[in-house]
Amino acid sequence: MNILIINGPNINLLGKREPEIYGHMDYVRLMDRVRAFATEKGVSVKIEQSNHEGMIIDIIHAAPGEFDAIVINPGAYTHYSYAIYDAIKAVGLPAIEVHFTNIHNRDEFRRKSVIAPACVGQIAGLGVRGYELAISYFLGEG
Repeated sequence: MNILIINGPNINLLGKREPEIYGHMDYVRLMDRVRAFATEKGVSVKIEQSNHEGMIIDIIHAAPGEFDAIVINPGAYTHYSYAIYDAIKAVGLPAIEVHFTNIHNRDEFRRKSVIAPACVGQIAGLGVRGYELAISYFLGEG
């Protein structure tokens, strides 16, 4: 199984950005943990990160034929990017939206996801474990 993992704006600043909310582990270490988990499960992952909406859409558009599923943390695009929603719907690959924090327990504007309806599920508030649970789901383990 090949899974595409996409991280949106400011995810690359994990460990530096508001560590009291997002934790102290940096982005590289977190994604290394995701890679190690995937390898242990026999899954190939490609991890992409972009602070640009159009780049995220281009990455999604290129996914069919190469990947079986998408795990996406859209960052702030969660709350207003109908373009990313449309891209996920257009490619027809199953996707899970993940968030390090519980978006439903944060600022009012963060509580709504316009992307979640294009996904088979959403995992929020479990930190890096959310990525692992998404991978497990696509393996039929969850």
